[in-house]
Amino acid sequence: MGLESQGKEEIPEYLRDYVDNLVQRVSAFSDICLALSKEKDIDRLLEMIVQEARNMTNADGGTLYLLDEENMVLNFSIVQNDTLNVRMGGKSGKITWEPVKLRHADGSPNFSNVSAYVAIKGESVNIEDVYNTEQFDFRGTKEFDKKTGYRSKSMLVIPLRNHEDDIIGVIQLINAMDPERGEVIPFSDESERMGQALASQAAVALTNRQLIKELEDLFYAFIKTIASAIDEKSPYTAGHIGRVSALTQMIAEKINEAKEGPFKEIEFNEDQLKELYLSAWLHDVGKIVTPEYVVDKRTKLEGIWDKIELLRLRYELLKKQYKMEFRSSSDPEDEEELRKIEGKMDEEFEFLKKINRGRDFLKDKELNRLRDIAKRKIEIGGDIQPLLSDEELERLSVRRGTLTDKEREIINNHVVVTYKMLSQLPFPKKIKGVPFYASTHHERLDGSGYPNGLKAEQLPLQSRIIALADVFEALSAKDRPYKEAMKLSTSLKIIHNMVQDNQIDRDLFELFLKEKIYLDYAKRYLSESQIDREDLLDLLE
Repeated sequence: MGLESQGKEEIPEYLRDYVDNLVQRVSAFSDICLALSKEKDIDRLLEMIVQEARNMTNADGGTLYLLDEENMVLNFSIVQNDTLNVRMGGKSGKITWEPVKLRHADGSPNFSNVSAYVAIKGESVNIEDVYNTEQFDFRGTKEFDKKTGYRSKSMLVIPLRNHEDDIIGVIQLINAMDPERGEVIPFSDESERMGQALASQAAVALTNRQLIKELEDLFYAFIKTIASAIDEKSPYTAGHIGRVSALTQMIAEKINEAKEGPFKEIEFNEDQLKELYLSAWLHDVGKIVTPEYVVDKRTKLEGIWDKIELLRLRYELLKKQYKMEFRSSSDPEDEEELRKIEGKMDEEFEFLKKINRGRDFLKDKELNRLRDIAKRKIEIGGDIQPLLSDEELERLSVRRGTLTDKEREIINNHVVVTYKMLSQLPFPKKIKGVPFYASTHHERLDGSGYPNGLKAEQLPLQSRIIALADVFEALSAKDRPYKEAMKLSTSLKIIHNMVQDNQIDRDLFELFLKEKIYLDYAKRYLSESQIDREDLLDLLE
């Protein structure tokens, strides 16, 4: 029969207070262990470990050291003291005190420092009065007391052991207080046992959180490495993924800060923010299979190399063939005609060079001229063939930009590959939306996007945020070979038109303008010459 189910009349009078106190301590200990196991924030967990150890032992102060095995030191992690009103470490900021060395300069163990001794030996130390012991060197403690007017007396130092029985840190408690008289008393044997039990549970909880954090850090670092590798495939898109991720974060933070408007009821929690940032970092992971010459295609004729140089050679060969034909005649008028033809050929080649860059929209008149040029014939190796091949004519006939329809399909396919790759990864439940959010950044609210033509009701806020960030980064980028760096106002006017056409989320764009997110981004990532206007709220009118 448990103590809780026994009637108090069955317990002798002289034991009742002890039993009540014991039940309370066991219940409190269970609550503490449960709280430690649930705490996700490491800084908060470290603070809880010290605070709860102090509560259980009635300690006025406490210090938590974490072991740095590589450097063989104990680093100060948390310092608390009620009398001195001190809170350091954890959420209260980093502690800059020098760590405690576990070894002397000659390599011998540092047994003179009590916390180092406990970390090395792995055994607890309970001291009644630190001023009356010769086992340890407390000169530093006495000097601290002299400066602050404090009086360090009783001390309990306990090692933290993880589930593999390795020492990972030390808890040092100072000045046990008598709750009734308010006087400093020694730490009792019971306090020592309870402290050791708590230290054991705390070490396991801390190790678990550290392991989870290390795995998360490794995962995020791996993701960023993959993203960097994709960016590095092209010197012209290097940094794109990082900039889209940064802009996504800026937008999400402003949404969380919104006190009015359509986003006042929306707040992304920590897991949702991680999910969104990961999605932004991974939004172009499918480009790992996209050929570099398509990703960086600066001109219409570029493949492994730019075939405009091949056309240059053909024109030179064509001019030589005309020269040979005209030089066979001695008529001076033929020489004049030859110069006119050569001049026309040079003009034609300059025209082909211009449209090959793809910077201007190809008009009907220019397209017709291109087709006429393509009808020219040239003799190569005894064979008569068109000056331009069918493939070259197709590439040069691209109306806008440098990509043919086939090449654009290759580019667009990267989002399909992104989803295929990410959907095969076992993302935890709290970030399971990453594959969808990452692969829908080219979808548009009116259904005109790709790859699936999703519409507004099918696109959550996270997808819309990344879509806006991706479009703005692409428009404003100053490192694209196929276009000049756009002015800030021009980039935003294009997005404004997309909003008017129901392609980009209107509420997000209004937030983007009102909170001047575009300006914060521009000052970090754009050149000064691009920032032509800082206030562009008139786009909303």
